[in-house]
Amino acid sequence: MPRVLNRLEPYFFVVLRVVAGVLFAFHGMQKLFGLFGGQRMPLIGQFGLAGIIEFFGGIIIAIGIPTVTPLVALVAALEMIAAYSIAHAPRGLVPIQNSGELALLYCAIFLFVAMRSK
Repeated sequence: MPRVLNRLEPYFFVVLRVVAGVLFAFHGMQKLFGLFGGQRMPLIGQFGLAGIIEFFGGIIIAIGIPTVTPLVALVAALEMIAAYSIAHAPRGLVPIQNSGELALLYCAIFLFVAMRSK
């Protein structure tokens, strides 16, 4: 079984990258366009910058452009650290209680994508 999984690992990585990138882009669409139950935010400001990083970064991560994906994934991971620090950590210590688990999960995934992408 491990040999089969080892052969499939590159495909699983692509699935992880595409799914995480597309879902991240949806968060950007909420902020930039007010879609999917979101509220449109001004481009100038913290939420506007977050929306730009999430929308365009998510698309680039999903596509997997080799020359820029590692850098974009690193920027996205840093944004998630900032989001956790600013919006979630002040509401409590434990991520499941402060609703910060998604930000931390995106951060971990994007750090992995940044290190794994070629």
